[in-house]
Amino acid sequence: MLYSMTGFGRAESIVNGRQVVVEVKALNGKQFDINTKLPPILRSYDLDIRNMMSTMLQRGTIDLTISVKQEGASKPMVINTDLALFYYQGMKQIAEQTGLPQDNIISTLMRLPEVVAPDTDVLPEAEWIGVRAVIEQAAKDLMQHRKHEGEALLKDISLRINNIEQLHAKILPLEPERIERVRARITQWLEDMANKEKIDQNRFEQEMIYYLERMDFSEEKIRLKQHCDYFNSTVNENDTAIGRKLNFILQEIGREINTLGSKANHAEIQQIVINMKDELEKAKEQILNIL
Repeated sequence: MLYSMTGFGRAESIVNGRQVVVEVKALNGKQFDINTKLPPILRSYDLDIRNMMSTMLQRGTIDLTISVKQEGASKPMVINTDLALFYYQGMKQIAEQTGLPQDNIISTLMRLPEVVAPDTDVLPEAEWIGVRAVIEQAAKDLMQHRKHEGEALLKDISLRINNIEQLHAKILPLEPERIERVRARITQWLEDMANKEKIDQNRFEQEMIYYLERMDFSEEKIRLKQHCDYFNSTVNENDTAIGRKLNFILQEIGREINTLGSKANHAEIQQIVINMKDELEKAKEQILNIL
């Protein structure tokens, strides 16, 4: 089963009167790299959040945004009651001594420094459990998105590997003709270089066998088929993150295809190899998007 590297997840819930909204976006990345935008109340849980995302999302460039709102405010406010009372006593005394009205004392108090300040306290452990569940749900939503995109990628990549296997099968009927062409070319070359009567037939056969053995690509064909079979079995594994493994298998497929091309010495086989390489490159491009 393949999962795409890219995806988007979102979740929201009410946790003890706080509205928690989590959005997480994933892009391609060789390693796990996360950028977080957290409200002050969650800063102390930053490491926990990063570890949780690393475990659930495994790989990619992650952007995580968490919003915590209470009673319509994104930054809950608290009143420093002791400080407000201290200011109130002083202002009341001044008002009584000067005969000024006391109607606006409260509104004035609210504007004094540090009487009203953002709530930067650490989120209680009990509430953190609820917030954590919302974050996990957003990550699960992203993974579901990744899975859906992965299904489309699987169809395309499987098509590329199947095309390589079909091209591989086309080489077999061309092999007898390929060998005969090589033999005829060497014979003609020898006849041009020397009189036919002077050719040692035993030595000629030995040299021919040696040359043909060097051109033989039976092992490469077998390994290419094995690598394709291994690739097809690997994409059906239940492991979530297999992108790196599949990339390694494609590299091995590429080595065998290159060797086939270097040993071919046959125009039609060379064309088949070129088409194989084209399909392989298309598969490699898609593998970059696999988790």
